[in-house]
Amino acid sequence: MRADIVRTQLDHNIASTGWKPVSLTEPYGRSKTRYAGKPHGHRTTPLSHPVYNPPMSVGRSLFLRCFTSPRYFAPLPPGHVFPMRKFPDSAAKLIESGVIPHTIDPGVISDLDLLRVHTPDYVQSIRTGRYNEITARRLGLPWSPELSGRSHAATAGTLAATRAAMVDGIAANLAGGTHHAFPDRGEGFCVFNDVAVAIRALQHDEPYIQCMVVDLDAHQGNGTNAIFADDPHVFTYSVHVGKNYPSTKVPGSMDVELSRWASADEYFDRLHETLPPAVERFEPDIAFYIAGADCHEDDRFGQMKLSTADMAARDRYAIRLLRGWSIPTVVLYGGGYNKVEGMTTALHCQTVEIAARGLGSTSASAKADPTSRNT
Repeated sequence: MRADIVRTQLDHNIASTGWKPVSLTEPYGRSKTRYAGKPHGHRTTPLSHPVYNPPMSVGRSLFLRCFTSPRYFAPLPPGHVFPMRKFPDSAAKLIESGVIPHTIDPGVISDLDLLRVHTPDYVQSIRTGRYNEITARRLGLPWSPELSGRSHAATAGTLAATRAAMVDGIAANLAGGTHHAFPDRGEGFCVFNDVAVAIRALQHDEPYIQCMVVDLDAHQGNGTNAIFADDPHVFTYSVHVGKNYPSTKVPGSMDVELSRWASADEYFDRLHETLPPAVERFEPDIAFYIAGADCHEDDRFGQMKLSTADMAARDRYAIRLLRGWSIPTVVLYGGGYNKVEGMTTALHCQTVEIAARGLGSTSASAKADPTSRNT
């Protein structure tokens, strides 16, 4: 999809849902929500829910709050393509390298939170492993009690990171971005849709909160798009390979499709053309950044050509753009299936390290320069 077509789609979405476009040169302000006229972070009233309740003092953190748990790891058969080791390995590397002093265990997601998105039968099937062969094949992960526990814990991590980001400005779940999960089924290694669960939890307390999903995973988030297809308060933005998994796409608010093995120059041109106007026009109160390590040139399934340095530039650009507008940002892993051992873990760690540098970067000078890949 060419950039001009994408802009046309955005303008159509704005017109059909009542969103009011703003000048790209005007100071941002709310035109529809209860936060009208207030910059991000200066709300007329505080959020009604307890935004953060970890086993530590409540208040803005001096380091990037990163959520993980031993439950994030579930054993898989030998040779399985899903890199389950990336969860414990990345957490250990981030601490060893001094990026973060420690991680925080988010606990387990509640039924109440899960059932705002997923059907009771599906949630029960994940708990018991009683689902049919078609579901198992779509999911791509063999059931085990540990897989069920991992899915509950990792979803809790995204919700906890969401609460933390509303306080600190930015936080990370060292997992998440499971965007292929639908209300009644999982697909593509995605059991529960963690971003959808977090957004529905926010909406339960603040129905008009504007939530944006910035999905830079190599694959389109078909499950997320389906869940929020009729929700004018959620904007799903995605840059992905058009002729790649999933074979059947679900239209999102803004889909930027690339050809297979598109060059890094083409990738950044499209990103720079489309993400800033989407952010400025939708004016999100919170953003979920699904980084996706599968855009790397050595990934098995991504079909993209970004180098390790390009991946860093992408993360810097997206995070600085969002934080430059003082938008609370939740950083999530997304996919990654690199052919080089340890590279998927390294790429996830690189994303989190860049996010850690973005803690508190909310001034106008932090806004990303769309003309520079080194932003």
